[in-house]
Amino acid sequence: MTNTITFIRDRFIGLKQLYPEGNTHDGMLELIGTSFWASDPSIFGEPNEDYIKAEIDWYESQSLFVQDLQPEPPAIWKSVAGEDGVINSNYGFLLYSSENGAQYDHVLGQLHDHPHGRRAVAIYTRPSMHTDYCEDGKTDFVCTNAVNYFIRDNALYAVVQMRSNDVVFGYRNDYAWQVHVQENLAEDLGVKAGEIIWQAASLHVYPRHFHLIPEA
Repeated sequence: MTNTITFIRDRFIGLKQLYPEGNTHDGMLELIGTSFWASDPSIFGEPNEDYIKAEIDWYESQSLFVQDLQPEPPAIWKSVAGEDGVINSNYGFLLYSSENGAQYDHVLGQLHDHPHGRRAVAIYTRPSMHTDYCEDGKTDFVCTNAVNYFIRDNALYAVVQMRSNDVVFGYRNDYAWQVHVQENLAEDLGVKAGEIIWQAASLHVYPRHFHLIPEA
């Protein structure tokens, strides 16, 4: 993989130098159509391990209620929830639940039956998201489109396809979830966990996090 985390950091450092007030209409710094080897748990800043564990526990519960993210759901989750506290983006629900097609089971079955195949795809979002995202006061359009899994050289590789990805909180937390899932799949299949390739349609930094980007 040519592009690395260092490559991504350098690109944002360059963007910040060229566009100190952002290169989008809403003031973000954004890279479109970016692919890189996700070798590190963070691009800028330090992961919050306590929060990451809490979020993964919530995902594993498959609850769609933000109040079940304990001890306290962050403001971003509250802001995107509907009037009843329901969200769309509990990744455990999207991966495991039969209501979203039992994605984990299908991926595991494909990899078990066809270890050299290309059909092991965990599909997180759905066509109805175009209207589901704003139902009952929500503003929660699922950020992960899908994850492709491949067994090559007795290792499980993951290609994560993101619709939209905040470089700071979004990448750190989503990366931790993808590592968690990949390791579980690898254990179930009796192979080792390989590389994770990250593909983001929009990879962006919000203005409140510009201070995390070093000066050129």
